[in-house]
Amino acid sequence: MKRKHKRLTFVVIAWGFLALATALVLFAFEEGIVFFYSPTELTEKKPPAEQRLRVGGLVEEGSVEKSGTIVSFRVTDLNNSVPVTYEGILPDLFREGQGVVAEGRLVGGVFVAAEVLAKHDENYMPPEVAEALKKSGQWQGGSP
Repeated sequence: MKRKHKRLTFVVIAWGFLALATALVLFAFEEGIVFFYSPTELTEKKPPAEQRLRVGGLVEEGSVEKSGTIVSFRVTDLNNSVPVTYEGILPDLFREGQGVVAEGRLVGGVFVAAEVLAKHDENYMPPEVAEALKKSGQWQGGSP
């Protein structure tokens, strides 16, 4: 084998290993990526059911229903709302009219939450929720 062929073989193998490493890194990131949607974006874009995502907004007034450990409520950005179900114990600060971010999957038009995060004081709202409310023209606070 000539020196030129050896060098070319080495470069091809190196590119193959680099492509394999890149594919493995991207595959590992794919499972950890969670996209944020407002209720309006969620109703317009209809993401696949198997995709993990977050939905954020305000808990709609009069929408919270508890049945044992299963809680159903609606998250709104004051333009659209999405029904959410959650099985477990809600954060102490969870209540109607307050900011919330739920992480889970959209199944048949209902968001099935695996985790629910509530705001931690009267001055805080998750940046994604504040941005969604600003886009909808319903923002009534200062800076997020």
